[in-house]
Amino acid sequence: MNLTTTLAKVKGVGLKTGEQFALAGIETVGDLISFLPRVHEDFSHIATISNIKPGKATIRARCEKITTRPVRRGLRITTATLADSTGKLQAVWFNQPYRETQLKSGEDFFFSGEFEFNYNRYQLTNPSAERVSNMPVQTDRVLPVYRSIKGLKTTLVRKILAELRPLITMLPETLPDSIISSEKLLSRSQALLAMHFPDSMADIERARERLAFEELFQLLLASQLNRQENAKLTGWHIPFEQPVVADFVKRLPFSLTSAQRRAAWEIIQDLERKTPMNRLLQGDVGSGKTVVAGLVACQVAHAGFQTAIMAPTEILASQHADTLDKLLRPLGISVGILTGSVKGVARKKLYEQITNGGVDVIVGTHALIQEAVKFHKLGFVVIDEQHRFGVEQRHQLLKKSKYMPHMLAMTATPIPRSLALTVYGELDVSILDELPAGRKPIMTKIWSPNSRAQLYEKIDAEIEAGRQAYLICSLIEENPDNEIKSVQAEHKKLQNSAFKHRRIGLLHGKLKADEKDAVMRQFAMGDIDILVSTTVVEVGVDVPNATVIVIEDADRFGLSQLHQLRGRVGRSIYQSYCYLITSTSAKPSERLRAIEKSNDGFYLAEVDLKLRGPGEIYGKAQHGALNLQIATLADTKLIARAQKQAKSFVASGMNLLQYKQLAADVQYYQRLTTLN
Repeated sequence: MNLTTTLAKVKGVGLKTGEQFALAGIETVGDLISFLPRVHEDFSHIATISNIKPGKATIRARCEKITTRPVRRGLRITTATLADSTGKLQAVWFNQPYRETQLKSGEDFFFSGEFEFNYNRYQLTNPSAERVSNMPVQTDRVLPVYRSIKGLKTTLVRKILAELRPLITMLPETLPDSIISSEKLLSRSQALLAMHFPDSMADIERARERLAFEELFQLLLASQLNRQENAKLTGWHIPFEQPVVADFVKRLPFSLTSAQRRAAWEIIQDLERKTPMNRLLQGDVGSGKTVVAGLVACQVAHAGFQTAIMAPTEILASQHADTLDKLLRPLGISVGILTGSVKGVARKKLYEQITNGGVDVIVGTHALIQEAVKFHKLGFVVIDEQHRFGVEQRHQLLKKSKYMPHMLAMTATPIPRSLALTVYGELDVSILDELPAGRKPIMTKIWSPNSRAQLYEKIDAEIEAGRQAYLICSLIEENPDNEIKSVQAEHKKLQNSAFKHRRIGLLHGKLKADEKDAVMRQFAMGDIDILVSTTVVEVGVDVPNATVIVIEDADRFGLSQLHQLRGRVGRSIYQSYCYLITSTSAKPSERLRAIEKSNDGFYLAEVDLKLRGPGEIYGKAQHGALNLQIATLADTKLIARAQKQAKSFVASGMNLLQYKQLAADVQYYQRLTTLN
């Protein structure tokens, strides 16, 4: 038996069991060994109800009484009375009505959860429940709990893994011995045994350290090898012309910040090198990334090369094109825009100009990567909000040049250093950490839904002073199954109540592109006082006169998304405000309190990484592909250790191919994260 053996050949796996595992995507012995526990429950310290103390607790009890009731739309609470020979206590579950069926049998269960003071009494909150009859005879131990995919039960996973225990003890090593020794790590087989058959919580911690280190080492080694490959490529040599850059800066209607000057200089120096630039420009909302890209595009055009700028949405592409046209046209540099809205004769003419060099800077959406687009001499590629594009889309754009063009990725989502090291390890990073002069920090306040009338008075006063406001909802249409506000219902309500004397616009993703553009143009021109919108305004919409943004059901949004939305205001000399209306009057969440107290996107990105993981920042599709089961990209100390070893591995010239599994995983990450 080996890792590729099908589960059907394992003792205890019949046809039905095999089908259950297959539905969950577990088909081989290797798949099951790699299916790591979601959590571990410590049954080595079982309390009686009479001596239970606040905090994490496990008791053995039976359910005497259980009821489920709806509290509001979308929330049901199940309450049970649990009893043992020493006393009784209350347990409560949120949105887990199946507990009623599970616990009515009258059998004894082990309940593990947080024993805490809530709603004026002590109770066990959201405890797990394991039938005593399903547990091993010896209960004083730590047990793994597995994700219930497609109804796959933890007890079944434990049973089949027990059959594979001898194989796990013989698993080959995947890391070099020198690394295991210097980092004082468990062997791979020891780590997997400790995850599936732990003796103590301390064992699990050591196992997690080993497996997390391996995941990070693979990712960082892939980045190091990609850097090595990039260094072998030949790029265009674009010399620095001081008078050209000086003329561009002199004509700006504002002064560049020190951070903009520093970033522009780093990029210009990269263009002079023989190897193609591979740089990430990250800056908070409103920090002026487009101006930096414009300055570099000016230098590139004077050297006889074209610039392509790819943005994720038509609104953002149009805005970049307008900004760059104002900056570059006076210098004799032409700017074209290519999106799905450019059709017929205009599109054909633009294709010709791109091919014959008649246009210097081409801004567009993914329309830029179509086969019909042939560049005359593409020297510089800018990819905005680059985590929104797949690797393949970036490749297609970079391939439209004889030599590899210089590549600048831009993002307005500040990326924590730990995430930048792992996910963007092969990029050099420039950071815009200053806002343009004259900008005032946005005042952010959490607002109870019960105090809407007072908030509407504040908004009305801003509009009376000549300003404008956004009101953001997460849904387009009303849903009878929950109380989340929708843009359509809110738009109608405001028109007929608090703001019937104001001009109210409506914007959401189901509108056609030209309808969206028309609404945004009206708002930008000042013909709309309040724009009721979904998150389609999240990135790149720039209306300096808008000074208020209200976000309904703010507790349902991610932290980086709230920060992006807040960045729609505060784009002028006027004081701006962000009001976060919670969906209930309950205590605000940690992330809402974090955004209320800080305007620093980099600090908030670190908080978001700790609270939610990298999906929010890196983009959900790519994060899923990262395949990290154990490692957290918030663990900066372990990342630093793994990075040091990855650099040492590359410098030593060790042959990766002698570690078969490691080589396969590293090659997967090289394909996933590479930008060239």
